Amino acid sequence: MNPGNFDKRITIQKFDENATNENGFPLPDNDPRKWIDVKMVWAMIKTMKGKEFFQAASIQAENTIRFVIRYTKEEINTKMRVKHKEHYYDIESVTNDDMKNKTLTIIAKEVM
Repeated sequence: MNPGNFDKRITIQKFDENATNENGFPLPDNDPRKWIDVKMVWAMIKTMKGKEFFQAASIQAENTIRFVIRYTKEEINTKMRVKHKEHYYDIESVTNDDMKNKTLTIIAKEVM
């Protein structure tokens, strides 16, 4: 594992259903403040493939990305998302590579 390959900074975020505003009122589900940062890590980013498909008479781009990070004991799951620069990716799977506790591969799809 070459540490120089882990050259992109990403943030793992989780959804907080109980988030409130400054007055103590619950935030609506579509409020970006409901996503809270869990962990910032260095990652290697690899584009898997891009494909277009037709749905409801419109074209939507599907951007699936593979993030490889150093192993962490903190749980990362499919209810979380990845933030890289100003892009957000819903996590689809998390795999402990070769079950060696050295790296994790996160497969995620960009939120459009």
